[in-house]
Amino acid sequence: MSIVNISDHVYVSSKLHQIIEDTVNFFDGTPVYPIPITERFCGTGVYGLYCTAKSGIYSGFNLVNRTILRLPIYIGKALPKGWRQGRGLLLNSRSYELNNRIKEHSSSIDLAEGLDRSDFFCRFIILEGRESDLIGTVEAALIRKYKPIWNTLIDGFGNHDPGKGRYEQAKSDWDICHPGRPWAEKCQGKSKNQKYLLEAIKEYMSKLNEENV
Repeated sequence: MSIVNISDHVYVSSKLHQIIEDTVNFFDGTPVYPIPITERFCGTGVYGLYCTAKSGIYSGFNLVNRTILRLPIYIGKALPKGWRQGRGLLLNSRSYELNNRIKEHSSSIDLAEGLDRSDFFCRFIILEGRESDLIGTVEAALIRKYKPIWNTLIDGFGNHDPGKGRYEQAKSDWDICHPGRPWAEKCQGKSKNQKYLLEAIKEYMSKLNEENV
């Protein structure tokens, strides 16, 4: 006989589900901006990048996002400094993490082959104070809802330079498909086949076009 009754340990909260749904709906209604955002702003939270390319491998996004930006290509988060040590509440009001993260992504797109920064836009939700505890949860909820291609199929867009002595790892899927980031070129590990990954993107975009005809 088991000494652990699982039902004694499962927590379910309809209120939590409603809070997450409300937060996601709020995110979906926030203003959008070209990247990078020219005005520096404070805050931590969750952001989405949207593609409107009319040509190239991601041209299908233009059909989906041409009037309203409704399908993100990537969802990410910017956590408060000190979050891992439980000090985020004390620090995040002075944080520029969200601004900086979007700026980093803008630079990555600028460097990448086959991408045009003018095709990309962003929106974001600022979560500070107690609400900053929701950052990871809201990011996960948005990824589940939209299944952005750079989160679910082509991984690695949000990666950072691993640093000296760590370049034995493989290039990310994203860097194989969109070479250009100097640090990624230093990665020496065995990577996936570019042709295979590009075919996967084409298949994703083909299904996207069929759903939105």
